Amino acid sequence: MEINNLQQLHSIMKANQASSTDVKPYEAQDSFKKWLNEALKSVNETQVESQVMTERLARGEDVNLHDVMITAQKASVTLQTTVEIRNKVIEAYQEVMRMQV
Repeated sequence: MEINNLQQLHSIMKANQASSTDVKPYEAQDSFKKWLNEALKSVNETQVESQVMTERLARGEDVNLHDVMITAQKASVTLQTTVEIRNKVIEAYQEVMRMQV
């Protein structure tokens, strides 16, 4: 995820803390859902951008190799971050399910 997405998350969290008594559960769920969708779209866009740059390089178009490598690394890092976040969410869910009520 990019820094902009993290800044958006921080601003959402700050707004939710400021008005935590006014937020309904469905509103919080909707807000989180929108943020998550935007974050996943951002990850997808970096993957597509990397693929396009790689294809342009393979066709012999005028692209710099370092630009291709930078977009590929950016796509790799965002995907790895997304997978790690998913793993942590699953781990937290499993931990909650193990709790005795």
